[in-house]
Amino acid sequence: MSTVVEARQPGARSWLTLVVCEAKMVVRDTAGLVVPVLLPLLILVMSAGSASAHVAGGFTALEAYVLPLVLTMVLASIGVINMPSFLAYYRRTGILRRLAVTPASPAMVLVAQVVVSMLQALVGLAGALAVAFLAFDARPPADLGAAFAVYGLAMLALYAVGMIVAAVAPTPNSAVAIGLITFFALGALGGMFGGSASLPDAVAAVGELTPFGAAVAGLSAAWVGAGVDPVHLVSLAVSTLVGVVTASLLFRWD
Repeated sequence: MSTVVEARQPGARSWLTLVVCEAKMVVRDTAGLVVPVLLPLLILVMSAGSASAHVAGGFTALEAYVLPLVLTMVLASIGVINMPSFLAYYRRTGILRRLAVTPASPAMVLVAQVVVSMLQALVGLAGALAVAFLAFDARPPADLGAAFAVYGLAMLALYAVGMIVAAVAPTPNSAVAIGLITFFALGALGGMFGGSASLPDAVAAVGELTPFGAAVAGLSAAWVGAGVDPVHLVSLAVSTLVGVVTASLLFRWD
């Protein structure tokens, strides 16, 4: 007489354990942990002295331009460079394939890595804001709710871009390479090198529709209370949708 054993679905404790394991993996990757946080902080400190001029509503250039750029860089470096390299490593070593035959599906690893990456991004956000507020007397956004909404959408959009990188990169090294190229391309279009004013009008207009450019522009508007352009919000939402759908179609478990 045969006995059928029903596989138990992973519960909350299993999810928590997986998230903790992913966090330990990220912490052990010193460069991947430190660079996305310290590099934006370095740019913030180097730019703070020359960004003290008031630009709008009593806000300084540090608050209106530098901080939105730095906070977007934190998201982009973690979501577009770091996270895809971990997922590519898991696929390359066969971890995702082995998980496919267990109750803990490969999708759990993806979700856990995204959760850990978001926590890392929040640490970078807190660090940048603490330095800006305490060391340079920066003020919080005039429209705090809009700033949170833009940052949340920007996180989703840039992580969706990172999922595309993870989907097409065959190895961890290629994931880092593709992620770096994507990061600098989006950053260049979004005004990371000298601001969007230094770009040709047509290029700047395209750049504001990218996840990086839309995030910087939206955060800047929220910071000075100018009202976030709906185009930037729509751009971030569309980038998220396109990224998720594209990554779903292209992602390979082995």
